[in-house]
Amino acid sequence: MSSLPMPPLRVLSLIPPMTQLNTPYPSTAYITGFLRSRGIPAVQEDLALALMLRLFSREGLQALHERAQAEAQRAPTVQNFLAEYQRYRSTITPTIAFLQGRDPTLAHRINSRQFLPEGPRFQSLEVYVDEDGGDPLAWAFGALGLQDRARHLATLYLNDLADVLREAVDPRFEFVRYAESLATSQPSFEPLAQALAAPLNLVDTTLQDLTLAAIEKHRPELVLVSVPFPGAVYAGFRIAQTIRARFPAIKLALGGGFVNTELRELSEPRVFDYFDFLTLDAGERPLLALIEHCQGRRSRQRLVRTFVREDGEVRYINFVEPDIAFAEVGTPTWDGLPLDRYLSLLDMLNPMNRLWSDGRWNKLTVAHGCYWKKCSFCDVSLDYISRYEGASAATLVDRIEAIVQETGQTGFHFVDEAAPPKALKALAAELKARQLDISWWGNIRFEKSFSPELCQALADSGCIAISGGLEVASDRLLNLMKKGVSVEQVARVTRSFTDAGILVHAYLMYGFPTQTVQDTVDALEYVRQLFENGCIQSGFFHRFACTVHSPVGKSPEDYGVSLLPLPPGGFAKNDVGFVDPSGVDHDVLGRALKKAIYNYMHGIGLEEDVRSWFTIKVPKPTVSRHRIARALSQPNF
Repeated sequence: MSSLPMPPLRVLSLIPPMTQLNTPYPSTAYITGFLRSRGIPAVQEDLALALMLRLFSREGLQALHERAQAEAQRAPTVQNFLAEYQRYRSTITPTIAFLQGRDPTLAHRINSRQFLPEGPRFQSLEVYVDEDGGDPLAWAFGALGLQDRARHLATLYLNDLADVLREAVDPRFEFVRYAESLATSQPSFEPLAQALAAPLNLVDTTLQDLTLAAIEKHRPELVLVSVPFPGAVYAGFRIAQTIRARFPAIKLALGGGFVNTELRELSEPRVFDYFDFLTLDAGERPLLALIEHCQGRRSRQRLVRTFVREDGEVRYINFVEPDIAFAEVGTPTWDGLPLDRYLSLLDMLNPMNRLWSDGRWNKLTVAHGCYWKKCSFCDVSLDYISRYEGASAATLVDRIEAIVQETGQTGFHFVDEAAPPKALKALAAELKARQLDISWWGNIRFEKSFSPELCQALADSGCIAISGGLEVASDRLLNLMKKGVSVEQVARVTRSFTDAGILVHAYLMYGFPTQTVQDTVDALEYVRQLFENGCIQSGFFHRFACTVHSPVGKSPEDYGVSLLPLPPGGFAKNDVGFVDPSGVDHDVLGRALKKAIYNYMHGIGLEEDVRSWFTIKVPKPTVSRHRIARALSQPNF
């Protein structure tokens, strides 16, 4: 007698708060598309967006008002909210609709500066008032720019409300970094455990209601929680806690970027009070094995890259099977996500910087991993960097066409660590051959393969912006980093992109091992010249962090530093402290760097001596003030 075929397992993938508000984080779209391609009924929900829309609604503000009134000592932000509560309550629904693109004519009323209540966040506009007391935003938006101007004002309005929520309800609340201190390189699980055992606040109860509604709607047998950042960990565990208490038969699995980087040496058994499984690295193969296991068709001993708890101890199981080839992972799907409910915010007025929060982008990967995988500050030993696989241009454009057909939107953000020049060239040619018009942007390495001709071909294919790592802007340190580029090469490449009409963002770094004050001053002078010569339009300085998975973390002696002992604990492990014998106070220098680049992005201070940004005495730059201009006058390559 033959056995009946086993019914497929119902799978629900969840995006926990907080990730981003303008477009879905792509992990669930990738997994859902892959599982459906294998005949597995998979669905997805974005609880990050759902939580934000519930909190920032008329009902949500009413609940916030009740808690704000109970505050004995009220911050100025809370006082303003209470005084203007009726205006906030009457304007929140139309303002959200405007930011979702569903009520564009409201821009006229928002721009009047009489419609929205204005709290402390609006004080930032005062720095833009001109000498005649005119329009403080005219420099950014001119006489037109109606929609952008209103979106910026509406974003300030939302930030004011987020500040109230932080003051009156949950001091850990952020739009993209919610309670991240509980998870970032946190060796002990205890802070997170205590937070999860604490009485529920308004944010918690709201998330709890949304979680239960998603479970009731989809009736899954397996729930996948994708945690890309430390700022989504607390909410991810709250979601699992809620499901486990109400639906104990549902299996729960945790994965995502945070797990892949910080939980690789997990030994804390309490994690499994919330989750049944944790999977590492690319999720396709581990999930197929996990689903077979949940169906009774595969033993636990044959799970792939999966943590479980057995007899009170954490056990890592890795029955070695080949990963699913990048060309065979299928096409991401956004089916089930409310694409018309995401919010286009406008925090930064810089035209390049705004892309991260403005507009809904279809996120897609050109290739898996990094083709360079040599940078000494990067986690080059991990799968998401080290395993490089591509797909043909025809396959990529097939995916693009399918996504446009599904979403009706032609904007793409290629989320590669560094998109390969050859792959982008082939992609541009395939898009042209099919006469497919899209807009796209992504991350690259500033290498010489990006000739003026290739940059123009990419622009013709729809490229509107690129970002890449200039890092320390010092040839000595770039060599130590094994970055494979020079400052002058970066200048020529970025100028080629700019000349093709493509915006350029530079990732910058300070505090790298052996970096001196002179190095930092010279780096800022290079950056000033890159802005001055139209090579880059945007940039961001971040402090170097040594990770256990990077070449610096694995061989610190090669970089002139010594590592500090890691604190004991069985939970997160990523950043590691180090001692740099140079003794430079990088915190003081970093404040000057960030102030300078913020002004450079707005066209301010480009003619000033870079030493003017520092609050301490620093040496004069050793870089000629015309170094970049001379480099640009040389033959391109």
